[in-house]
Amino acid sequence: MPVLVKNNNYIIEITGMTHDGQGVGRINGLAVFVDGALEGEEAEIKIIKINKSYAVGKLINVIKPSSDRATPFCNAYKRCGGCSLQHMDYKAQLAFKTKLVRENLERIGGLSGVTVHDTIGMTVPMNYRNKAQFPVAAVNGRVVTGFYAPRSHDVIESEECGIQDVISDRIRKLVGRFIAEKGIPAYDEKTGKGLIRHIVTRVGFNTGEVMVVLVINGSSLPYADELVGILAQTGGSGDSKEGTGDGAGCGRDDGVGAECSVKSIYLNINTKNTNVILGDTNVLLYGSEAITDMIGKYKFKISPHSFFQVNPVQTEVLYELSLKYAGLNGTETVFDLYCGIGTISLFLSDKAARVIGVEVVEAAINDARENAKNNGVTNTEFYVGEAEKVVPELYDRGMRADVVVLDPPRKGCDESLLQLLADMQPDRIVYVSCNPSTLARDLKFLAGHGFNVIEAQPVDMFPWTGHVESCVLITRD
Repeated sequence: MPVLVKNNNYIIEITGMTHDGQGVGRINGLAVFVDGALEGEEAEIKIIKINKSYAVGKLINVIKPSSDRATPFCNAYKRCGGCSLQHMDYKAQLAFKTKLVRENLERIGGLSGVTVHDTIGMTVPMNYRNKAQFPVAAVNGRVVTGFYAPRSHDVIESEECGIQDVISDRIRKLVGRFIAEKGIPAYDEKTGKGLIRHIVTRVGFNTGEVMVVLVINGSSLPYADELVGILAQTGGSGDSKEGTGDGAGCGRDDGVGAECSVKSIYLNINTKNTNVILGDTNVLLYGSEAITDMIGKYKFKISPHSFFQVNPVQTEVLYELSLKYAGLNGTETVFDLYCGIGTISLFLSDKAARVIGVEVVEAAINDARENAKNNGVTNTEFYVGEAEKVVPELYDRGMRADVVVLDPPRKGCDESLLQLLADMQPDRIVYVSCNPSTLARDLKFLAGHGFNVIEAQPVDMFPWTGHVESCVLITRD
């Protein structure tokens, strides 16, 4: 007899939460994971999957709700795969993320005595994303634009998305109506046929500049001139929009939205049967080749393929914190590893003698060099390549870092790079991480090789999701 029976309903007490916000409880000793359930709740669930070591339940009814339970603000919340924590009060989300970082440092990193500060949240955590990627599909013969359902590529339509800038929703609806009226076919992933794949928007929160990228499965778009004419007139004033968040309405500054307008329109050609959204070829249909936005006093160029943090409000918080932890006095050489388009590098350049950035993506390094030039920064150098390969070459050439800033992808740092840092012995390391578990693993290595992990400051870059950024100060013994 199995411990549980699939498709049967059970009553469960939720005793914990996973790193991505699933509720966890046990039935007859078997761990059961439940989306939408909160710690401390008693719930009725339906078992939908059973493995040897765990089961997955679907939330049917909350019998005893947590005091942290909140009403989701989005009508597509239960179907969309975007915001997984809308059922949790925002203050509780911040506490959850603080606990997540602390527990990972202790459990995986084996670190005790590290100060983990309360997560820095947003005053009003709405409309904070400056980039949207809306998939397009035909559902029952009707054009649908929206987001993917959890763990699928089924497109879920919603009236509006509360975490996107409202101009992005406006453009999505406009393009969706246009292609429906003109009979332009949406792309079908199963057959590989159809034309419109994605609608991508990029918004300069502090400049009001907007870019639209239409991703197509072909080489041209019917009625392109007509659509461009309509999009070029799209804009508005941030304070007249529905959005109410810290970043609501493009160009919003301290709660007052500025005028926004479409400055750039591209076709992106993607004819491959792939999950990658953007293809390699961009065709400029209208306006400028790039838009710009500001983080702090620095201006950054944003093109269709540019990496740029999606929450500019919290990005400035994170980068100012990185600069603070770096403790620069103007004499230091700083290595900024995984530097992207040079955003942190420019912040560091203001207080360092020299900043050396390393990034594997050549296009990002080209943007970094141009961003430095456009901002009049002359004490930065940028190198293309994997950090674990480039840094040893720099080290062999006699280059030493007084301070190292690490901002790796979710997989964390290669151990060979960490070993080189142990050999180089910089005075300080500032580790910026989007993954508490790989952060803890890497900190464990550094702590075992002559470094002290002093403090960690989580920053909520992605409200309503289980993701959390952390900035960690590490010093030499």
